[in-house]
Amino acid sequence: MAHTPVSYFTLASEPTVFARAQDALAQLQRLYQQQIDHLRKAMQAYVEGQDFPQPVRAWYPLLRIQAHSVRRPESGLAFGFLDHPGVYETTITRPDLFGHYLLTQLSLLERNHGVQFEVSLSTQPIPIHFSFADNDHVEGSLSAQRRQYMREVFDLPDLAAMDDGIANGTWQPHPGGALPLSLFTAPRIDYSLHRLRHYTGTAPDWFQNFVLFTNYQFYIDEFIRLGHAEMARTDSEYVAFIEPGNVVTRRAGLPAEDVDKLGAPPPRLPQMPAYHLVRADRSGITMVNIGVGPANAKTITDHIAVLRPHAWMMLGHCAGLRNSQRLGDYVLAHAYVREDHVLDEELPLWVPIPALAEIQQALQQAVADVAQVSDDDLKRIMRTGTVASTDNRNWELLPDNLPQRRFSQSRAVALDMESATIAANGFRFRVPYGTLLCVSDKPLHGEIKLPGMANHFYRERVDQHLRIGMRAVELLRDGGTQRLHSRKLRSFAEVAFQ
Repeated sequence: MAHTPVSYFTLASEPTVFARAQDALAQLQRLYQQQIDHLRKAMQAYVEGQDFPQPVRAWYPLLRIQAHSVRRPESGLAFGFLDHPGVYETTITRPDLFGHYLLTQLSLLERNHGVQFEVSLSTQPIPIHFSFADNDHVEGSLSAQRRQYMREVFDLPDLAAMDDGIANGTWQPHPGGALPLSLFTAPRIDYSLHRLRHYTGTAPDWFQNFVLFTNYQFYIDEFIRLGHAEMARTDSEYVAFIEPGNVVTRRAGLPAEDVDKLGAPPPRLPQMPAYHLVRADRSGITMVNIGVGPANAKTITDHIAVLRPHAWMMLGHCAGLRNSQRLGDYVLAHAYVREDHVLDEELPLWVPIPALAEIQQALQQAVADVAQVSDDDLKRIMRTGTVASTDNRNWELLPDNLPQRRFSQSRAVALDMESATIAANGFRFRVPYGTLLCVSDKPLHGEIKLPGMANHFYRERVDQHLRIGMRAVELLRDGGTQRLHSRKLRSFAEVAFQ
């Protein structure tokens, strides 16, 4: 029996106008799913050996609004409004993953400006690599020749469509062209979601809105222990704990879900493994071991930024630069010396990186709560000051003590390799940031850990330090996330989306 030919060539959609945010979101979800289904069907046929007489293409949905007047919103939010009349647009990806986020942004624009939402397909193609579901591996059986020929059939990722010009403040509008609604285009977001799977070993869907970074596996080991302890409690505020390989542990008393069967421990840990204590409203905690160095810090924050978290904080070890500090003391960063060099092109060194009061207060209160110390005793175990971050792990060996001189001139109290990068990228991407470090050695004063001292030190401090970070998240969550997104992080011509 003859089969009816199947068309793999998508047709453009006519723009549809909606007055309500939720209706616009529903249409974005419909269009995106149609385009992804189209690509997946074509790819399956290609894997089975079918040839195509012309390229197979699908398109990202486009969201466009036109503001005829600008009214200042009455809310104290730093986002959700337009600065100038005009046409604004952005391409959209993964409206399933970003559904709540998009609904929040569109509802604010609907309320603050009374705008209508125009939804259609864009002229930006969806690369085939970004159409696969997390557990799809249909391309694995392709021959080398068929893999090479893919570029003639499907669109491949185009780096020219993925730059950070909007976030960096270097993007220039075309005459008569639309202004951006969001910091990231759909291809840029898809690229980061793809890289997050690779670097962290977990699906972007599991990431929570509060992120803790660390540079030592000791912290991760303790986070795993605490995560499983939470899952054993029937009254825990967290509903699941996720480990690399998308291994899911549900809270005691909760049934398993279909997605749980897809997870499996990886044969080896990924480069920057991530772990997630999940709350139903995504306000849980994600913890990532970024390893050592500013390149790693920039890489992971470049990608997590597209998820628009409410805050990220660095919990790690540092060198204490003052003689009065003791091993195990904490350092709360209120300024940064940037000698990491990885963001020099995106964020010039003359740009100050301010401390954010809400984060600072939460971290300080968390230290007092967990360590159970008074205000006077708090000053004995924690110093607030400048943290310097360097890309040279052996800075002590440089001639003439030039780094030491710069650290002294900057009044630095601690040195590490990641904190300034994480704070600077938070500033760059409008993600609230903070840093709480623990003094693990004092190289300027000859206090380097002896064999055996290190294990004791880590056992003594890691548990407490991690609980401080988790307590800070609780305080930020309870204080309301609307207080976190400071106008300090917004530029003159700012996008409307968070």
